Amino acid sequence: MEYLVRVVIILCYVLIVAIVIRSLLSWFPIDRNNVLVRFLETFTDPILAPLRRIIPRLEMIDFAPMVAIIILYVITWALKPYAG
Repeated sequence: MEYLVRVVIILCYVLIVAIVIRSLLSWFPIDRNNVLVRFLETFTDPILAPLRRIIPRLEMIDFAPMVAIIILYVITWALKPYAG
């Protein structure tokens, strides 16, 4: 069980980093067909897409990445006692 919890925690941290990188890349004029951009979109969309349907954009500010990072941190915080 500890192994599975550790894998989930690592996956949460990897997703947090991917969301941060994707958010930072959105500030620059990078081609949407770039391999890195496509990978980050494919990797983070299962988390961000449902949140974007729930949380409206405030003009040009997208709060979905921030909410996703908070949720992932809460998941890691809740699982840490079980990681051994």
